[in-house]
Amino acid sequence: MGVLNMTPDSFSDGGRFNSFKKALKKINNMITEGADIIDIGGESTRPGSKVVKPYDELSRVKKILEIFKKKFSKILLSVDTRKSLVMNYSIKNRADIINDVSCFKFDSQSYNSIKNKKLWKVIHHMQGTPQTMQLNPVYNNVILDIYDFFDNEINKFKTDKYKKKLILDPGIGFGKNLKHNLMILNKISIFHSLGFPILIGTSRKRFINQISKQYDTKERIGGTLSSIIFSFSQGIKIFRVHDVKEVKQGLLIFETLLKK
Repeated sequence: MGVLNMTPDSFSDGGRFNSFKKALKKINNMITEGADIIDIGGESTRPGSKVVKPYDELSRVKKILEIFKKKFSKILLSVDTRKSLVMNYSIKNRADIINDVSCFKFDSQSYNSIKNKKLWKVIHHMQGTPQTMQLNPVYNNVILDIYDFFDNEINKFKTDKYKKKLILDPGIGFGKNLKHNLMILNKISIFHSLGFPILIGTSRKRFINQISKQYDTKERIGGTLSSIIFSFSQGIKIFRVHDVKEVKQGLLIFETLLKK
């Protein structure tokens, strides 16, 4: 899953792809580099980010949503949004996945927007909001607390016509400190028992800096790839990344070595 942030303020690439022309070029590049899914967002959800008004967010992504399936019919379109207005427009333009970091809680109309729709819904865990999530996250047991959260949210879809089209994302860095993030990644295979595909987003995250310290780099490709290969070895199959080609290369080498 290649990331396209059409925002001026995302934590790693804010403002780099927030024009139609730049965004289209970036999508083309990520597909060429091996992306199967493109995740498009018009609002940053980095720690401390500000809420964007629904119409402002839609205006950032509108043109790309309108053209995406016409130009890239074989690529899955994922839309990263918390707003029902953007969800509705995305669904109208044949989005395959709705990826809401608030798990459809930010906007009271979100559930109605996705209910009984033939698309994948990401059940994403976040403690607090992007404005508060990193202030002092506390859990009884981070693995069991997220497991219970997933179980409860999955239950809400039991009467949904497409109840099997769910993807689980434990939300690395969303209301978690370093210890929490490491525990989740170390024990992530426990979530397989819930019976749904698992998505993780470790790309360029702060925990890489917290571990590597003086060996940190701007793109954090080494730390990103290491966390992805470890997760892949535990059966995770969907990775939300900024550096598609490097991750694709790493996974191809790792898979080839496993088969020898």
